[in-house]
Amino acid sequence: MTEFYEGIADWWPVISPPSEYAEEAALYVEMIRGAARSSGLGPVRKVLELGSGGGNNASHMKRAFALTLVEPADRMREVSRALNPECLHLAGDMRDVRLGRTFDAVFVHDAVDYMTTEDDLLAALATVAAHLSPGGVALVVPDATAETFEEATEHGGGEDTRGRKARYLQWTLPPAPGETSYTVHYAFLLRELDGSVRTVHDVHRCGVFGRATWLRLFAEVGLSATRAPRTIEGITYDSFVGLRAAP
Repeated sequence: MTEFYEGIADWWPVISPPSEYAEEAALYVEMIRGAARSSGLGPVRKVLELGSGGGNNASHMKRAFALTLVEPADRMREVSRALNPECLHLAGDMRDVRLGRTFDAVFVHDAVDYMTTEDDLLAALATVAAHLSPGGVALVVPDATAETFEEATEHGGGEDTRGRKARYLQWTLPPAPGETSYTVHYAFLLRELDGSVRTVHDVHRCGVFGRATWLRLFAEVGLSATRAPRTIEGITYDSFVGLRAAP
């Protein structure tokens, strides 16, 4: 587990404020509903999110769905529970968690990026499939596929009502030739209430796979999948919609 998900997890709403996710979350709600309409599922009520993190997407999507949130990092679950007390929070890794029940839809945001091998990704998609009701839909939204990946530098941050402030620099480096993983460096500047500022450097290892690999692995777990591009702030990303066949 990285420093970000445990050591400074309580800074997550400052680093990336939930309010900034409203437009993105609304898009995911419509994508799930649209896929359900296309499959003949009808209204979507129960939704499972795997790798729910600090609950920023859930803070908006809970208005549309009854959400069950699964996250392996204890402190990130605490952050999300404070933000989304009406949602059920459970501990679990998307590669092997089994809840013993199914949902109308399963949603996986960028936590899927931590699947760095095909075996990891296949295991995560098998978890998705295991929790889908007949006719159910899955929406998986990685940050990038091999076709869309770009080396990038980004920055941002925010502040909370208490007056804490945070800024970050994110540097995404390309994978080595033939590799399915890449490295992301984060530099966080965290300003406490007394005005002191500390720096945290965190390194994340993420996976990137071609569209054909994604579609093949969906098929291997018994889901019919299509690529579903999504556009956020003028940038188009790859998403994938998987469908479990109705009986």
